[in-house]
Amino acid sequence: MLGVGVGGDCRGKGKVRLQIPRYTDEAYVVEDSREGWVELVRTVLNSFVGRGYYPSNIDYSQVREKGAEIKGFGGTASGPQPLIELVENLTTLLTPEDGESYKISSSHIVDIFNYVGKCVVAGGIRRTAEIMFSSADDSEFIQLKQDEEALRDRRWASNNSIFGEVGMDYSDLADSISVNGEPGVIWLDAMRGYGRMADPRNDKDARVMGSNPCSEQSLESFELCCLVETFPAHHEDIEDYKKTLKFAYLYAKTVTLIPTHDARTNAVMMRNRRIGCSQSGIVQAINKLGRREYLNWCVTGYNYIQNLDVIYSVCLCVPVSKKTTSVKPSGTVSLLCGATPGIHYPHSEYYIRNIRVADTSPLVKIAEQAGYPVEECSYSPYTYVVSFPVKEEFYKKGKSDVSIWEQFANAADLQKYWADNQVSITVTFKKEEKKDISTCLEVYEDSLKSVSLLPISDHGYVQAPYIEISESEYNDLRKNIQPMLMESSVHEVTEKFCDGDTCVI
Repeated sequence: MLGVGVGGDCRGKGKVRLQIPRYTDEAYVVEDSREGWVELVRTVLNSFVGRGYYPSNIDYSQVREKGAEIKGFGGTASGPQPLIELVENLTTLLTPEDGESYKISSSHIVDIFNYVGKCVVAGGIRRTAEIMFSSADDSEFIQLKQDEEALRDRRWASNNSIFGEVGMDYSDLADSISVNGEPGVIWLDAMRGYGRMADPRNDKDARVMGSNPCSEQSLESFELCCLVETFPAHHEDIEDYKKTLKFAYLYAKTVTLIPTHDARTNAVMMRNRRIGCSQSGIVQAINKLGRREYLNWCVTGYNYIQNLDVIYSVCLCVPVSKKTTSVKPSGTVSLLCGATPGIHYPHSEYYIRNIRVADTSPLVKIAEQAGYPVEECSYSPYTYVVSFPVKEEFYKKGKSDVSIWEQFANAADLQKYWADNQVSITVTFKKEEKKDISTCLEVYEDSLKSVSLLPISDHGYVQAPYIEISESEYNDLRKNIQPMLMESSVHEVTEKFCDGDTCVI
C-alpha cells in the first residue's frame, strides 16, 4: 500500500495450524487509513490460528467512499468494497472444510499474499508487484499457476520462483515451466556469494533472503530496491556514456539517504546502501556497437561506478554500496525514450501493447474516444485494458527469431560483465524448444542468479502485455485511431514512493 513491491517465501508451510476461529459480535470499526486496513486483516488472520476473535460485526462506515480525494498520498479512494472482498476471500480460503484443524500449506501462504495484492490493485492508483519463493521440492508450489480458475481469480498477482541449487534435477521443474512459464528459478547461493560472476566469490551478501518482484536486485528482509535506468545505445562513445553513469549513480546513491517510515528498513538500507544502475536497450547496443565492444563498455562502466562509489561514499560519510549494478526488465521508461526493454528483444515487428488503467482514470474515456480498443481487465478488478497497436521501427529480429540458447547466453554475459545484483530476464521459448529448458538450466546454473521463462504463445494469459499481430491487423486497428484529446486531462497522481510495476525509485 506504500507503492513498493513485496516478496515472501513459503518456509512457514506446515508450521502453523489453521482452525475454526472464535467469533465475537462486538462491533469492529475500521479506521479510515492504511493502518486501519492492515489491522483488520491482521485481526482476521490471527483468529484462524487461535489468537483473538474473528470480528463478525465489521463496521466499514468510516472508510471514505469511492472516488473521494486522497490528499496526503495522491489519487482517489477505492471505497470499502475491495477490503470487504479481501476479508471474504481470506475467510473462505482459511476456513477448514470439515471443521478440523490442519497445517498451513504453501498454496495458502501464496494465496494470502495474492488476495492482498488483488485488494491493493482495486485501490485504483496502485499496481501490485509480488514475488513468492519456495523450495525446489515443493510440487504444490511449482504447479500453483496451472489451476486456471485460481490463476484468473488471484494467482496472477505474483511472480513465483523456486530456490534452485547447482546440481539439482530440473526435469520436473522444466515440465511445469513448459506449460505457462512458472515458476522461475533463483540461485540463492550465487546471490549471496557473488557480485559479478566474472569476479571471485566474496560472500559479502550472506544475509540476502530473495529479490525484488522482477528479480534484478538481491535483497535482505525489509530491504527496498533502488534502481535507475541508462541507455548505452543512445551514446556515441564510452566517455559520453560514463557521464550518464555518473548522474545515474549519484541519483541512486542519494535516494539511499532518504529514511522510510520503517526502522527495520532504515537499518538495512543504511548498512547496505544497495543500488542498481541498470541498462535498457541492450539489444540495440549490441546491434550498434557489436557484441565485443558492448561488453567492453560494460566492464569499463562497472569499474567506473566502483571508483565513483569509493569517492562519494567518503564524501557522504556512508558505507560503499553492497552492490551497484543490475539489469531491470523496464517497460514504460524504455518505451518513452525509444529503447527496447532491458535485455529483451522487441516482441515482433507488429504487436499490441496492452496497458492497464484504473477505471476511475479519465484516460479510459479519452482512449475510447480516440478509437483505441478498451475493455475490462480479466484479472484486476476496477481496471481497464487499453490496447495500442505498435509498429517497431528499425526492426531486425524479434522474440520469435531468437533461440532460447541465445537469450540465456545474453543473460549470462550481462551477469558476468555488468550486474553484481541480478539480470532480470524472461526467456521466451517456442513449442519446439520446450525440450531444451531443462538442459539450458543445467548449462547456465552456475552463470546466472535468476531466470524466468514464458512461452511465446499458448501461455494461458489473456490480455498479455504484448500480443503479436500481422501487418494487416495493425493497419485495420490504425484506421480507426485518432489523436488523443488531452486538453481536459489533469495530473492524476503524484507518486511519493516507487512505481509498483517496475520498482523504480
